[in-house]
Amino acid sequence: MREKARIMDEQSMKRAIHRIAHEIIERNKGTGSVALIGIQRRGVPIAKLLAAHIEEVENTSVQNGSLDITFYRDDLSLLAEHPVINGTDIPFSITGRDVVLVDDVLFTGRTTRAAMEAIMEVGRARTIQLAVLIDRGHRELPIRADFVGKNVPTSRSELIAVKIAPFDAEDCVLVLDMTSGGGE
Repeated sequence: MREKARIMDEQSMKRAIHRIAHEIIERNKGTGSVALIGIQRRGVPIAKLLAAHIEEVENTSVQNGSLDITFYRDDLSLLAEHPVINGTDIPFSITGRDVVLVDDVLFTGRTTRAAMEAIMEVGRARTIQLAVLIDRGHRELPIRADFVGKNVPTSRSELIAVKIAPFDAEDCVLVLDMTSGGGE
């Protein structure tokens, strides 16, 4: 795969996260009932960044957790024989809360469907909203994000790579071409 385009750098990612945080506050008329739950893996640090910014703006903390959807995926049988489990950590009740699921990229909608199923087993949220850093289109299910950092039209031969601490050395979003040979 080769890098086709760098569509967000660290500063543009920060601006998008700050904007999404403000939109979450506005849509929910404050943060009293809001809980942010990052979808493992890269949704978790994005949720933490959103929570930190909301706390800075509202001067109050927001419940924050992480969700592993591995066993809710509709392609579980196609994954490795021993899939990597990152764990779910939701140390609060979601019943009656406005849960904002946070992910890095919205593509087919299947990850979001799995996350909603997993959340509904944890409790009965008042609402489930979706925040994503990138919406790349190509939906296979009738799912849309409530909060989007950037809409990026892509072809199916392209891949969106979100690089973010603590997993990567830099914070950026890349479009990769899967049709070309060679390394990154």
